[in-house]
Amino acid sequence: MNNAVKSMLEKYELKSSLDYENALKEIIQEITLLGLWRSKFFEKAAFYGGTALRLLYNLDRFSEDMDFSLYEPDKDFRIEKYFKAVKDELSSFGLNVRIEQKKKKIDSNIESAFIKAGTVNNFLEISVPSDLFKKISHSKMLKIKIEVDIDPPQIFETEAKYILNPIPFSVSTYKIPYLFAGKMHAILCRQWKTRVKGRDWYDLVWYVGNNHKLSLDHLGKRLQQTGHLGKEDKLDEKMFRELIKERIEAVNFDKARSDVEPFLKNYHDLSVWSRDFFTEVGNRIEFL
Repeated sequence: MNNAVKSMLEKYELKSSLDYENALKEIIQEITLLGLWRSKFFEKAAFYGGTALRLLYNLDRFSEDMDFSLYEPDKDFRIEKYFKAVKDELSSFGLNVRIEQKKKKIDSNIESAFIKAGTVNNFLEISVPSDLFKKISHSKMLKIKIEVDIDPPQIFETEAKYILNPIPFSVSTYKIPYLFAGKMHAILCRQWKTRVKGRDWYDLVWYVGNNHKLSLDHLGKRLQQTGHLGKEDKLDEKMFRELIKERIEAVNFDKARSDVEPFLKNYHDLSVWSRDFFTEVGNRIEFL
């Protein structure tokens, strides 16, 4: 096992195959950020979303996807320019992955790709105990989706945050009020189908519980971009309160709880989840 990867694994409590899977995903995410940093990606874009919260702001749940936003709109941006740097970085730490661009079925402002890692080969690389290794399907793949918003709302601020492993490097990220706005946009607008994203609601509790404020201006621009708010309409506190109240009424919080449990070490904290609970959480949201 690569010594740096071994050191990174030591911060995790590893008892189950899911523990190893979550740890491996997170190590891949951190090394991916290192590859992007080396390739000057953060001169063009900032990190945001749940994984940014986890890796840079100490959110206490695991996260899957990696979301980024360009500083300025650029319809000619191509995410594949950075594939080689990321793959080479991961390979240098003994991790075997492939990176595939997601082909767009419709025109959108999002450039997407997947990092795919064979679970068996990479579990061998990180020395997963044999009793757990035997339970893993040889066809199982770890998938981490990367998305870049190439036409971002032009109301946000960024800051530099630092990651110390596998080596010290810096990552440009949205400041908390704008991260909060992006998460609230997901809460209000995400199409659930049959799977409610409980991770969104868990993050909402984290933001409010840590007394973070929400940028209404940034949220309003996002709602306009996606057609959930008219171009001439302005999101104010009253309208926001009505929107979140409607959304809370529509959520099945049993399904939301089931969605987020695999990403937590202590899911018993979710027993309080209910419409009344989230109504109170929503009422406590403060604004920038």
